[in-house]
Amino acid sequence: MAGDNPFRKRRFRLPRTPETHQGGPDPAEGAHQAPDAEDSALLPSPGVRDDERGLPASLEAADDPGRFTKLAAVRRGLRKGGERARAGVAYVADRIIESAPRIPVRDLATLRAQFPGLGPEQLADKLVAGAANATSTVGAGIGAAAMLPVPPAMPAELAAEITGVAAIELKLIAELHEVYGMRPPGTLTQRSTAYLTSWTEERGIDLTKPTTVNAALGGQFKRQLRQQIMKRMIRNLPNLTPFMVGAAVGAVMNRRDTKALAERIRKDLRRRQIPWEALPELPPLEQPEDPKQLGF
Repeated sequence: MAGDNPFRKRRFRLPRTPETHQGGPDPAEGAHQAPDAEDSALLPSPGVRDDERGLPASLEAADDPGRFTKLAAVRRGLRKGGERARAGVAYVADRIIESAPRIPVRDLATLRAQFPGLGPEQLADKLVAGAANATSTVGAGIGAAAMLPVPPAMPAELAAEITGVAAIELKLIAELHEVYGMRPPGTLTQRSTAYLTSWTEERGIDLTKPTTVNAALGGQFKRQLRQQIMKRMIRNLPNLTPFMVGAAVGAVMNRRDTKALAERIRKDLRRRQIPWEALPELPPLEQPEDPKQLGF
């Protein structure tokens, strides 16, 4: 109603017992002590395990020495595995670099004598078909060797396959450059280095940008070569499938990869091709003293 006092909140107090008035604790003092009692009730008691996996439980897990020992062992195993893989790839790269100058290459005159009546494209098709058959045979042989899997021998089998396939493809690349009139200048070692660079980069050699042997065998080239070998290793892992499955897979995959590489090389060489009629008379290719036997 108008004129009445507005509503005010009234504080209701609990009735006090006589003991409180007879020397008991003061109400204000009890009010100050209540929050302290509640806070102390929330804190865990010393020596009691926290079943809710809170801070004490996490600290207890962190103090477990066995857990850290297992994690350290896993890290050491991964680190050693990575070091072995890098060492294996470096070893295969060194073997490929060493064997590149020993790969016998037929010059254009020899190729035209062996395949008379063929033009550049038909002759290149013959070379690609022969190299694809050879790499397919290598893949089938490694797959047959892995018929009964022996884990310690698998890295050696992969290394042998990659080294053999690389030698066949390097020979193919060199002879394709002969067919398209793009023989790189220089000595046997310099030409081998140029073909190895072409294999690593998967493209034809540009004769307008000569590369020295020291630059080609520098740190960047070796890093690219290791990456190419690692890529081949990962692609060739199915070749080690046991029970002759890897033999079929290796034959198909190696044939496909060699044809794909040859097509990329030929695409580059066609743009800079020199017709046979316009080619100057080139001297016969220098042959290695200890040629590597490739079987084709």
